[in-house]
Amino acid sequence: MNIYVDFDDCLCETARHFSSLVEELFGLDVPYEEIKYFNLQKSFSLTDEQYEEMMIKAHTPEALLSLEETPGASEVLNNWIDAGHSISVITGRPDSAYEASRIWLDEHGLGRTKLYCLNKYGRDSFIKNSEFNLEMEDYYRMSFDIAIEDSPAAFKYFDHLPQIRVFVIDRPWNEEAKLPGANYTRCLDWAEIDRAVFADQTAPDSRKIDD
Repeated sequence: MNIYVDFDDCLCETARHFSSLVEELFGLDVPYEEIKYFNLQKSFSLTDEQYEEMMIKAHTPEALLSLEETPGASEVLNNWIDAGHSISVITGRPDSAYEASRIWLDEHGLGRTKLYCLNKYGRDSFIKNSEFNLEMEDYYRMSFDIAIEDSPAAFKYFDHLPQIRVFVIDRPWNEEAKLPGANYTRCLDWAEIDRAVFADQTAPDSRKIDD
């Protein structure tokens, strides 16, 4: 299977870092559990200037490399890769974050995953014709069987794949989001995602691709 995996808040605890960062920068106490909007400017009630400062700080190599892994992510993904599945990490991070993001994956045992930067949210001017940046038209030519996401704002990027199964990691900002269809499943953590992905296969080696 071809599997799409989002980076922030799927592989690593980015929002928890933002919660600490806004307190450090602006003295704002907004616990992770109270981050109710994917729009962080709205969640933290930041001015445009504060939001820009926060995003610049959050995307420094030091900040990106310090992010904690979401429990179970690397173990599950490596099991899937061992079983013959292909993993593409497709992130909305700016292209300037690519190198640190690649290092983070390698340091967390995910060196076998592919990494692409996709301008999902209009935040960046992306390099054309590079091996790691995707234009939207390039992305729409790709095909995936499974997707792991946390952002309701990204659900629209699966509309062109009617057979895809999307597993949504439960986060405070998607608790009230309406899932678009029966092919969307909300999961508490990576252990639940792993069980749900292969729930319709009962053989002990069900994770392996058939020859």
